[in-house]
Amino acid sequence: MRKLKNDELNRLSVEEFKTTKKIPVCILLDNVRSMNNIGSAFRTSDAFLVEKLYLGGITAQPPHREINKTALGATESVNWEHVEDCSALLHRLKDEGYKIYAVEQVSESIMLNNFVPSTEEKYCLIFGNEVFGVEENLVKLADGCIEIPQLGTKHSLNISVSVGIVVWDLFSKLKK
Repeated sequence: MRKLKNDELNRLSVEEFKTTKKIPVCILLDNVRSMNNIGSAFRTSDAFLVEKLYLGGITAQPPHREINKTALGATESVNWEHVEDCSALLHRLKDEGYKIYAVEQVSESIMLNNFVPSTEEKYCLIFGNEVFGVEENLVKLADGCIEIPQLGTKHSLNISVSVGIVVWDLFSKLKK
């Protein structure tokens, strides 16, 4: 066994990535403050072929040195858009046939391990502010909420970790 070199990984070029079929998932970052979390969401979106990343409200947008530090070029490959009004975006996405799921701890949430996405549906996942989570008005607009099971003493995970867990889970379930 040996560690592979970068040129042995057979990664897509940015041009190839842009034309590759994506999973039917987009992400909305709702007022995310940390540019490291934003950059990480770009990188995860690139890794798992997310169709689009929406940067909502106060969420910073590229180009920015702090975002680029964690995105490592994914701001060039991933399709993204900044939106001031997250509610208007969700209404538009619903009209386009997307199912909206906030990743949040609420009554009647669906545990991630029990969530079964349909290959016939398109999804928008909302990830919220580091302190306050997903805004209540956006939770009310959602078709449901997905919760990551946690068994320790802490009540939440870092957004970059949450994005990685949830997107990988949907990617693996949709690619079966």
